[in-house]
Amino acid sequence: MSAATLPPVAASPGYWAGVLTRFSREKLAIAAGIVILLIILAAIFADVIAPADPSKASMLRRLKPLGTPGYPLGSDELGRDMLSRLIFGARLSLFMGLVPVFIAFVIGSLIGISAGFFGGRFNTLVMRTVDIFYAFPSVLLAIALSGALGAGITNSILSLTIVFIPPIARIAESVTAQVRGMDYVDAARASGAGSWLIIRAQVVGNVIGPVFVYATSLISVAMILASGLSFLGLGVKPPTPEWGLMLNTLRTAIYVQPIVAVLPGAAIFITSIAFNILSDGLRSAMEVKS
Repeated sequence: MSAATLPPVAASPGYWAGVLTRFSREKLAIAAGIVILLIILAAIFADVIAPADPSKASMLRRLKPLGTPGYPLGSDELGRDMLSRLIFGARLSLFMGLVPVFIAFVIGSLIGISAGFFGGRFNTLVMRTVDIFYAFPSVLLAIALSGALGAGITNSILSLTIVFIPPIARIAESVTAQVRGMDYVDAARASGAGSWLIIRAQVVGNVIGPVFVYATSLISVAMILASGLSFLGLGVKPPTPEWGLMLNTLRTAIYVQPIVAVLPGAAIFITSIAFNILSDGLRSAMEVKS
């Protein structure tokens, strides 16, 4: 999104109404949003929706196929109902995808906006520090941090947050540098407004939208990374239902019940694709042609 496509929010009160209008034309993005909403509602009301206790095991009913009476999506290696575990697993999978991105969005935006607005040596110091993290692929960095901090939900969230702060800060700095040179910012300076007032009134409103859209695209990445950490034993610990951990425990059943074994992976894939499509729709809606 170029500087020419960044209208001043204060001077364009109808901008967000226009975004909503343009987004309403993105049928695929709306469908993806509905899918995400249904998954979130299922996770919230899992206690009501789930047909069985996700932790109740029965070795006599292990690895039942799809369509088994009482087990519509089959059962896992310990005889637990797969449908119930998938529904309950959505709670942690979504939590591990949303929370790190939200925290990184707040911290990264603050870092990037400050560096982009004040520039100079402060910008150089901050962004060169951010660039250090780009020397490591996100997957390896997440694994290394989780391995150093130890397994667990809290450490996984902390690891993923650290992974996502640098790219969000980079986007925020880039957009802020564009906004800083706009005429309405110069006019605010000429009127005697201080730096923090300009940031709050003129910069944040124009920067936060593009950064938010970029952050939504990271939710799917966060979910995949969190699932990968659980798969490697660095994330959620059993018997807690979580899609990545379920993939790990079911990997030995791939030759016995392949369809049942890939259900958690299918849930991760569908949710990740939905978040990506929603992010693309938001990006298209926020683009304003010169």
